[in-house]
Amino acid sequence: MDNRIRNWVALAAIVVALILGVLLGITTGIADRIFGGPDPETIASASLKSMRAENRLTVFAARYVSVVTSQQQRLGGLLNSERTLILPGDVRYELDMSKLQPKDVSWNASSNTLTVQLPDVEVAGPDIDINAVKEYGGGGVLSALTDTNQQLDQTNRDRAVQDLRKQATAAVPMQLARQSARQAVERSFAMPLLAAGFKNVKVVARFPTDGNDVPSYITGSVPYEQAIKDYERRHAGQK
Repeated sequence: MDNRIRNWVALAAIVVALILGVLLGITTGIADRIFGGPDPETIASASLKSMRAENRLTVFAARYVSVVTSQQQRLGGLLNSERTLILPGDVRYELDMSKLQPKDVSWNASSNTLTVQLPDVEVAGPDIDINAVKEYGGGGVLSALTDTNQQLDQTNRDRAVQDLRKQATAAVPMQLARQSARQAVERSFAMPLLAAGFKNVKVVARFPTDGNDVPSYITGSVPYEQAIKDYERRHAGQK
């Protein structure tokens, strides 16, 4: 959660800096002398450079918990050992903003639409919460005479990490992460344009996996809770 808050603060700082720069240029007449008036492509180019400077942008975060159990038997089942692991982990969903290139940002003057083609969301982690890890179980004689418990614990850890990654890359969290990423990028590009006087501008951020779906146009801040409701409503409509 702390990483997410710091990332939003950094993103807000970029947007504020861009807006102040645009307003200063308009107020002093610098923008008029250099560009002949506020130019949406020039403003978008400045936004692109600022976004690229951020390098990696955390757009979503989630915690998952994996519960796995492993067993080992010997002497035809006369001796057995069982261990259970509860492993919580935090996962970050990030955009590598350094991958954004000028060709990924296009301006359509006839429709006042700025389109941003995004790199796909990358999953970072899981970051294991060591203090919350729980391991329990036993095997009596088998555990006492061999290193069975250590073997089972290692097997459980490997399986649990794989399970956490599988949960993190499931369809629903990936959709939520992409929706959050669209909103963050659309706000970053839209706010300087709105501050420069382009009131009817639409900013559309898209992923390669979006296909031909009709995007939703976002030019202002949309709460995270509303984003989830919007996604659930669209998903229900598709069904």
